[in-house]
Amino acid sequence: MGTPTDPAGPTPPRSGLARLLDTFAQGDPDELLSLEYLLGGLGRSAFGMFLFVSILPGFIPVPGAAGVVAGPLVVLIGLQLVAGLSRPWLPRFVARRGPMRRTLNRFRERIAPWLGRLEHLVRPRLQGLAGSRAANALTGILVAVLGLLLALPIPMTNYIFAGLLLLFALALLERDGALLVALWIVSAATITVMALVSGELAQLLADWIGRLRQD
Repeated sequence: MGTPTDPAGPTPPRSGLARLLDTFAQGDPDELLSLEYLLGGLGRSAFGMFLFVSILPGFIPVPGAAGVVAGPLVVLIGLQLVAGLSRPWLPRFVARRGPMRRTLNRFRERIAPWLGRLEHLVRPRLQGLAGSRAANALTGILVAVLGLLLALPIPMTNYIFAGLLLLFALALLERDGALLVALWIVSAATITVMALVSGELAQLLADWIGRLRQD
Protein backbone atom coordinates (compact mmCIF):
# COMPACT_ATOMS: atom_id res chain seq x y z
CA MET A 1 0.00 0.00 0.00
CA GLY A 2 1.40 3.42 -0.93
CA THR A 3 2.16 6.08 1.61
CA PRO A 4 -0.61 8.68 1.85
CA THR A 5 0.31 12.00 0.36
CA ASP A 6 -0.77 15.48 1.28
CA PRO A 7 -3.25 16.59 -1.40
CA ALA A 8 -2.02 20.14 -0.96
CA GLY A 9 1.50 19.11 -1.90
CA PRO A 10 4.72 19.51 0.05
CA THR A 11 5.09 22.53 2.29
CA PRO A 12 7.43 25.06 0.70
CA PRO A 13 10.65 25.65 2.64
CA ARG A 14 10.76 28.68 4.87
CA SER A 15 12.98 31.51 3.73
CA GLY A 16 16.14 32.30 5.68
CA LEU A 17 14.60 35.39 7.25
CA ALA A 18 11.40 33.55 8.20
CA ARG A 19 13.38 30.76 9.86
CA LEU A 20 15.49 33.26 11.80
CA LEU A 21 12.45 35.21 12.96
CA ASP A 22 10.75 31.98 14.05
CA THR A 23 13.83 31.14 16.11
CA PHE A 24 14.12 34.58 17.70
CA ALA A 25 10.40 34.56 18.54
CA GLN A 26 10.93 31.98 21.28
CA GLY A 27 11.61 33.37 24.73
CA ASP A 28 10.92 36.24 27.10
CA PRO A 29 9.19 39.07 25.18
CA ASP A 30 10.91 41.63 27.42
CA GLU A 31 14.39 40.34 26.58
CA LEU A 32 16.74 42.63 24.67
CA LEU A 33 18.11 40.92 21.56
CA SER A 34 21.51 42.49 21.00
CA LEU A 35 22.88 42.87 17.49
CA GLU A 36 25.84 40.79 18.59
CA TYR A 37 23.47 37.93 19.37
CA LEU A 38 21.26 38.37 16.29
CA LEU A 39 24.20 38.35 13.88
CA GLY A 40 26.20 35.60 15.55
CA GLY A 41 27.02 32.63 13.34
CA LEU A 42 25.47 34.06 10.17
CA GLY A 43 28.75 34.71 8.33
CA ARG A 44 28.38 36.94 5.28
CA SER A 45 24.58 36.64 5.49
CA ALA A 46 24.86 38.70 8.68
CA PHE A 47 24.78 41.82 6.48
CA GLY A 48 21.22 40.92 5.52
CA MET A 49 20.12 40.42 9.12
CA PHE A 50 21.92 43.59 10.22
CA LEU A 51 20.11 45.54 7.51
CA PHE A 52 16.76 44.01 8.44
CA VAL A 53 17.10 44.95 12.12
CA SER A 54 18.38 48.42 11.26
CA ILE A 55 15.34 49.37 9.17
CA LEU A 56 12.72 48.35 11.74
CA PRO A 57 12.29 51.99 12.84
CA GLY A 58 11.54 52.87 9.22
CA PHE A 59 8.21 51.08 9.55
CA ILE A 60 7.25 52.93 12.73
CA PRO A 61 5.03 55.94 11.95
CA VAL A 62 6.90 58.30 14.28
CA PRO A 63 8.30 61.45 12.62
CA GLY A 64 12.10 61.42 12.64
CA ALA A 65 12.42 57.94 14.14
CA ALA A 66 13.65 56.31 10.94
CA GLY A 67 16.16 59.05 10.23
CA VAL A 68 17.67 59.24 13.70
CA VAL A 69 17.89 55.49 14.33
CA ALA A 70 17.85 53.64 11.02
CA GLY A 71 19.58 56.06 8.66
CA PRO A 72 23.09 56.03 10.19
CA LEU A 73 23.07 52.24 10.67
CA VAL A 74 22.01 51.66 7.07
CA VAL A 75 24.76 53.97 5.83
CA LEU A 76 27.27 52.07 8.00
CA ILE A 77 26.17 48.78 6.41
CA GLY A 78 26.44 50.22 2.91
CA LEU A 79 29.97 51.53 3.51
CA GLN A 80 31.09 48.18 4.88
CA LEU A 81 29.77 46.41 1.78
CA VAL A 82 31.65 48.90 -0.40
CA ALA A 83 34.80 48.25 1.65
CA GLY A 84 34.46 44.52 0.96
CA LEU A 85 34.21 43.33 4.56
CA SER A 86 33.40 39.63 4.88
CA ARG A 87 31.07 40.24 7.83
CA PRO A 88 29.66 43.32 9.57
CA TRP A 89 31.84 45.30 11.94
CA LEU A 90 29.98 46.72 14.92
CA PRO A 91 31.19 49.33 17.41
CA ARG A 92 30.87 47.86 20.89
CA PHE A 93 28.19 50.31 21.98
CA VAL A 94 26.13 49.35 18.90
CA ALA A 95 26.72 45.60 19.24
CA ARG A 96 25.22 45.62 22.74
CA ARG A 97 22.02 47.27 21.55
CA GLY A 98 19.11 45.88 19.60
CA PRO A 99 15.34 45.43 19.56
CA MET A 100 13.23 43.93 22.31
CA ARG A 101 11.97 40.46 21.44
CA ARG A 102 8.38 41.74 21.50
CA THR A 103 9.26 44.45 18.97
CA LEU A 104 10.79 41.89 16.63
CA ASN A 105 7.77 39.61 17.06
CA ARG A 106 5.32 42.44 16.41
CA PHE A 107 7.07 43.31 13.18
CA ARG A 108 7.30 39.61 12.30
CA GLU A 109 3.52 39.27 12.61
CA ARG A 110 3.03 42.45 10.61
CA ILE A 111 5.04 41.28 7.59
CA ALA A 112 4.15 37.57 7.84
CA PRO A 113 1.58 37.59 4.97
CA TRP A 114 3.91 39.56 2.71
CA LEU A 115 6.89 37.42 3.67
CA GLY A 116 4.85 34.30 2.97
CA ARG A 117 4.33 35.42 -0.62
CA LEU A 118 7.99 36.29 -1.06
CA GLU A 119 9.07 32.82 0.11
CA HIS A 120 8.00 31.49 -3.30
CA LEU A 121 10.04 34.13 -5.14
CA VAL A 122 13.21 34.77 -3.11
CA ARG A 123 15.74 31.94 -3.21
CA PRO A 124 19.46 31.36 -3.82
CA ARG A 125 20.09 32.35 -7.46
CA LEU A 126 23.12 33.67 -9.34
CA GLN A 127 25.09 33.22 -6.12
CA GLY A 128 28.36 33.96 -7.90
CA LEU A 129 27.01 37.38 -8.74
CA ALA A 130 25.53 37.91 -5.28
CA GLY A 131 28.87 37.22 -3.61
CA SER A 132 31.20 39.09 -5.95
CA ARG A 133 33.16 42.12 -4.78
CA ALA A 134 31.79 44.35 -7.55
CA ALA A 135 28.20 43.35 -6.79
CA ASN A 136 28.68 44.01 -3.07
CA ALA A 137 30.21 47.41 -3.83
CA LEU A 138 27.27 48.42 -6.04
CA THR A 139 24.81 47.13 -3.46
CA GLY A 140 26.67 49.03 -0.75
CA ILE A 141 26.55 52.31 -2.67
CA LEU A 142 22.80 52.03 -3.26
CA VAL A 143 22.12 50.94 0.32
CA ALA A 144 24.16 53.87 1.68
CA VAL A 145 22.30 56.38 -0.53
CA LEU A 146 18.94 54.91 0.49
CA GLY A 147 20.06 55.17 4.11
CA LEU A 148 20.83 58.85 3.61
CA LEU A 149 17.43 59.41 2.00
CA LEU A 150 15.78 57.54 4.86
CA ALA A 151 17.53 59.87 7.29
CA LEU A 152 16.17 62.98 5.58
CA PRO A 153 12.80 64.37 6.75
CA ILE A 154 11.11 63.82 3.39
CA PRO A 155 7.35 63.37 3.92
CA MET A 156 5.68 60.09 2.91
CA THR A 157 8.92 58.34 1.87
CA ASN A 158 9.83 56.21 4.89
CA TYR A 159 7.94 53.16 3.65
CA ILE A 160 9.37 53.46 0.13
CA PHE A 161 13.01 53.52 1.22
CA ALA A 162 12.51 51.06 4.08
CA GLY A 163 10.66 48.69 1.72
CA LEU A 164 13.53 48.71 -0.78
CA LEU A 165 16.03 48.14 2.02
CA LEU A 166 13.95 45.24 3.35
CA LEU A 167 14.17 43.60 -0.07
CA PHE A 168 17.93 44.18 -0.08
CA ALA A 169 18.06 42.46 3.32
CA LEU A 170 16.19 39.45 1.91
CA ALA A 171 18.45 39.29 -1.15
CA LEU A 172 21.57 39.36 1.03
CA LEU A 173 20.22 36.74 3.42
CA GLU A 174 19.17 34.38 0.63
CA ARG A 175 22.09 35.26 -1.68
CA ASP A 176 19.57 35.95 -4.43
CA GLY A 177 21.54 37.55 -7.24
CA ALA A 178 18.50 37.88 -9.50
CA LEU A 179 16.66 39.93 -6.87
CA LEU A 180 19.77 42.07 -6.37
CA VAL A 181 19.86 42.94 -10.08
CA ALA A 182 16.19 43.96 -9.97
CA LEU A 183 16.82 46.06 -6.85
CA TRP A 184 19.79 47.80 -8.46
CA ILE A 185 17.54 48.95 -11.28
CA VAL A 186 14.60 49.98 -9.10
CA SER A 187 16.80 51.69 -6.50
CA ALA A 188 18.77 53.63 -9.12
CA ALA A 189 15.50 54.78 -10.70
CA THR A 190 14.08 55.77 -7.29
CA ILE A 191 17.21 57.73 -6.37
CA THR A 192 17.19 59.49 -9.75
CA VAL A 193 13.53 60.47 -9.39
CA MET A 194 14.16 61.76 -5.86
CA ALA A 195 17.12 63.82 -7.10
CA LEU A 196 15.03 65.35 -9.89
CA VAL A 197 12.07 66.04 -7.62
CA SER A 198 14.33 67.54 -4.94
CA GLY A 199 15.95 69.77 -7.55
CA GLU A 200 12.58 70.97 -8.80
CA LEU A 201 11.34 71.62 -5.27
CA ALA A 202 14.51 73.54 -4.44
CA GLN A 203 14.05 75.68 -7.57
CA LEU A 204 10.38 76.34 -6.77
CA LEU A 205 11.33 77.33 -3.23
CA ALA A 206 14.05 79.67 -4.52
CA ASP A 207 11.58 81.29 -6.97
CA TRP A 208 8.99 81.70 -4.20
CA ILE A 209 11.55 83.33 -1.89
CA GLY A 210 12.65 85.60 -4.75
CA ARG A 211 9.06 86.77 -5.33
CA LEU A 212 8.61 87.47 -1.61
CA ARG A 213 11.70 89.67 -1.60
CA GLN A 214 10.43 91.59 -4.63
CA ASP A 215 7.10 92.21 -2.90
